[in-house]
Amino acid sequence: MASLTGVLAALGCGLFSASASAQDSGALVEALVRKGILTAQEAEEIRADLLREAAEPPAVATAGSSLTTRLRISGRIQTQFASIDTDISGTSDDPASTNHFFARRLYLTARADLGPNWASNITYDFAGSLFDAAWVQYKGSGFTVDLGLRKVNLGYEERTSSGSLKAIERSGVTRYFVEENNGRRLGAGSYRVGAFVDGKQGAFFYGAAITNPERAVNSGAAASAGNSTRNQFAFWANAGFSGPLGEGGDATYIVGAGAGYLPDQGGRPVGTGDDLTVYTVYADVRGLAGGRFGLAAELLGADVERGVSATRDASPLGYWVQPTFKVSEQFELVARYSALDSDGRGVSLSDGVRSAPGGGTHDKLREFFFGGNWYLRGNDLKLQAGYVHGESRDEVGGGGAGGVVRAKARGVRSQLQFNF
Repeated sequence: MASLTGVLAALGCGLFSASASAQDSGALVEALVRKGILTAQEAEEIRADLLREAAEPPAVATAGSSLTTRLRISGRIQTQFASIDTDISGTSDDPASTNHFFARRLYLTARADLGPNWASNITYDFAGSLFDAAWVQYKGSGFTVDLGLRKVNLGYEERTSSGSLKAIERSGVTRYFVEENNGRRLGAGSYRVGAFVDGKQGAFFYGAAITNPERAVNSGAAASAGNSTRNQFAFWANAGFSGPLGEGGDATYIVGAGAGYLPDQGGRPVGTGDDLTVYTVYADVRGLAGGRFGLAAELLGADVERGVSATRDASPLGYWVQPTFKVSEQFELVARYSALDSDGRGVSLSDGVRSAPGGGTHDKLREFFFGGNWYLRGNDLKLQAGYVHGESRDEVGGGGAGGVVRAKARGVRSQLQFNF
């Protein structure tokens, strides 16, 4: 008598062969009952399964081009809860606190390959109503060329995928340097439209880019043809080393530096003739102490022409440090400290501590985060939570000695992430 495996194989051929029909499958079931291989009850259960499958249309995924050799669809869902309040010294008129659930990111990505040398990536964030990536790529020997919209290689934490951030959100220093210019933040990184080259030779990696000077803050800005006040190019470059740390261990390292020159993106607000130069130096060591301990840090600085006023430039400087420790394969502890000196340009708590109510404009900002990550299904399904404490202090024009002028933000933040 045929084994159960043989029966299932025979049914599989009958059910999924291109030439087999539902009637053929039913006849096969009847024949197996007559031969005593299946009982009447088993036959009824199989017939019911056949009817359900016949009622459901088959799932089909096709590419629009016959030349497409590979098509991948993926996505990311991040749902957060933030409860953060701000206390401004010297007043009882504090801003309303944040206490809210919200969809932080809703990504949908389509990647396609046309042979071994050409690829594309389109990633849209439905929560932010903007493109995270939209480029065409040529793959050479040891290098790639991207044409379109993506992040420039400026800011190690900024270039770290949102799905791999240890402290849920990027530090206040990173946000101040790369996010949209609002008269305080610099907008000196993140999304740009242009041409990008990245390469790697052994442990050495490098990159360069020519882009529009302005940040592509939304889909409309990405599609804009520009105007006479921003028709120059911004230039970017980065380089570094990465690889295993020592022999026979799990530890790895990355060290690097990057810089960008952005014409007409300095000033306060942005003005023609006021240029902006930004730079970064960073290091990341992972897998120490038997794969449990990691340490990352970054320094960011800038020169902003007329960044304070029509007669005064600004040279903001900031850094962040982040140690991590894996208690087990599923649980990880993380802490991060960041500090910023705006050099008179000014910063608000809301510029650096995401979801925090603003506490006025001050000269300096510092932030501390402590929390943990629970990897339920690796990085694809994880729960993160932590406590955040931020403080802005000192008047932008000087004064405020002893921290008399300050604002504090305190609260908790959590996030559930699902990648598919």
